[in-house]
Amino acid sequence: MKIQFKQNQKIVSCDLNQGIDLSISYKEGIQQVNCFYANLFSSQAVKQGDFIGSVKEGGPVNFYNTFINIHGGGTHTEGVGHISKERHSVNQILKQFFGIAYLISVYPTKAENGDRIIQAESLSLLLEGVSIPDFLIIRTLPNDVSKTKQHYSGTNPPYLSIEAMEFIVSKQVKHLLIDLPSVDREQDGGKLAAHHCFWEGSRANECSITELIYIPDILEDNYYLINLQLASMEQDAVPSRPLLFRLEETI
Repeated sequence: MKIQFKQNQKIVSCDLNQGIDLSISYKEGIQQVNCFYANLFSSQAVKQGDFIGSVKEGGPVNFYNTFINIHGGGTHTEGVGHISKERHSVNQILKQFFGIAYLISVYPTKAENGDRIIQAESLSLLLEGVSIPDFLIIRTLPNDVSKTKQHYSGTNPPYLSIEAMEFIVSKQVKHLLIDLPSVDREQDGGKLAAHHCFWEGSRANECSITELIYIPDILEDNYYLINLQLASMEQDAVPSRPLLFRLEETI
């Protein structure tokens, strides 16, 4: 199915049958992505008396309990409840599931202490002259597919400088998507400065951060239609599935 709409004073179209999935799925086994020393995703057949919820083991149906750490094991979208005393549900905050997204690719800058940091100067150069929509997607370089099964714990992955997050906020980005475990340093003494900056003031009521996505190289830096799908769970963060759709200018 194809749709047409106006974007930046131009009529564009996209094919809703050609969505590109940016999510890293939660899955069992050592090949799953993992960070912050979280327990690995796992599931277990329910056993109650003579009943076992596994067809393989002789049960009538598969009926499993699933154990999941949302922040540590796959693509997830979080709201201010991630850092507030009240664990506000992201599903009560995020109501904009379709929108225009802009994708950029950036090399983190290596600091003197060895940290790899996304700097405001890099973002400013990449976004110069760009009309930035509500959704901003950041792909870090290099972009190896191993990101989909990387074990990040204890590796001090790249992160955003506070100046970079201040720049993003100044551009009124409401929904930030990034292919890293966090917008903040892995170990920062609990400051989470970039998170707090992003959700400052009224932004807490309408903004979201999506982490641990993977953006394949077939997608060039550009505008896209995005559909950000959230699992229907009342939590500070939930598993999510961002889909991108290429835009074509209609003559």
